[in-house]
Formats: sequence, structure tokens, C-alpha cells
Amino acid sequence: QVQLVESGGGLVQTGGSLRVSCAASGRLFFVAIMGWYRQAPGNERELVAAVTRAGDIKYADSVKDRFTISPISDEFTVDLQMNNLKPEDTSVYYCAAGPTYRQNDALDYWGKGTLVTVSS
Repeated sequence: QVQLVESGGGLVQTGGSLRVSCAASGRLFFVAIMGWYRQAPGNERELVAAVTRAGDIKYADSVKDRFTISPISDEFTVDLQMNNLKPEDTSVYYCAAGPTYRQNDALDYWGKGTLVTVSS
């Protein structure tokens, strides 16, 4: 089993920055992808940014000029640097991991999430 723990969420004003971190533990042999997802009320969970151990990166169009995901570290940690935050970025942000992308770019293992609130 894979456990994922997020940290770094909080309250920030519009235009501000925040960095969220994810640490994976457990049976990580088959983990090839780690990423960050968010789910706004009434919406499906969506991929924000993800990175493979080979270095391939995906960003949502809405964040690609503002957010940066780190490479997966040797300790299976991943950071997401969020700059120029907007109120529409407000969400619970979930760290996820897995061997391959599933339906809707989902992954197999999920953290409990960390709340990011952007005030206007």
C-alpha cells in the first residue's frame, strides 16, 4: 500500500504564492507518476500537474504559466509551487501516485488533501 501526506496548504491573497508538498511512503516500487489534483465543488477531480519518474510533465491549461511541479525526488516527494494564485484556484489539493494514468488522468493512490484558499 502507498501512503501520501500533503502539507503546505493555507490561506493566501489573490496574486500570492504557496508551495504544497507531498511525501509518499509504503510500497513504492511501481510508483512511476506523482501529481497534484484538485476538486472544486460540483466538479470532477482534475489534474493540476503531474510528473513521471522519466521527467514527463503535464499541467492543466489554467495553471501552466503559474504553477511548477518538481521532479520526483529519490525519497518520493513532490512539490507544487503555485504563483499568482487566483480565487478560482481555491480547492482541496490532493497528491496522487501510481504506475500509470487511469481514466481521466487519475492515479491509483491518493492523499487526504490539503486546503488552499485564495481570498480576493
